[in-house]
Amino acid sequence: MDEIKLIAGLGNPGTEYKGTRHNVGFDAVDLLAQKLNVDMNREKFSAAFGQTEFENKKLILIKPLMFMNNSGQVITAVVNFYKLPVSDLLVITDDLALEPGMIRLRAAGSAGGHNGLLDIVEKLGTDKFNRLRIGIGPRGQTAGVDYVLSKPLDSERLLIDDAIAQAAEAAMMWITESIETVMNKVNRRIKANDNDSDDK
Repeated sequence: MDEIKLIAGLGNPGTEYKGTRHNVGFDAVDLLAQKLNVDMNREKFSAAFGQTEFENKKLILIKPLMFMNNSGQVITAVVNFYKLPVSDLLVITDDLALEPGMIRLRAAGSAGGHNGLLDIVEKLGTDKFNRLRIGIGPRGQTAGVDYVLSKPLDSERLLIDDAIAQAAEAAMMWITESIETVMNKVNRRIKANDNDSDDK
């Protein structure tokens, strides 16, 4: 069992951010940990840290406990410690370019204006890592920090919770299947007219 897979959910630490749009990456990792019976109460590498064995692979789950803009520092520390190729890293994050309820998996791409992804790209020195994005979709005239750090409307909550569940399922598939196979399964749900800035 030499192969290690790392799944990192992005969010902000602290109870005041729990349940906000920006923390859906945390929520997806929490759900995945629940499904796989992984204890996430351990702290390591400045992250909530859990590990298990799944399908003959070692699986590490992390939620960086630094703020979103410093996610790259935490993830790079784990990648370097375990000497992981970036192809064995999956980052789960929120995305304003996708409507609530939508998810998209990519093997590489720009940060698309997301500060957490931008820091990871800068710290890793590459954008060639897998990322699974959960739509939190712009609504009305609210934009930027106020929007992402607020909690979804009740009408959006069900859609986002469904997307978090889809993301956890996709992450489990990613552990054992090729990125191309999982992308074909996951990205079929995206509407043909989706305007995606990270579609590379």
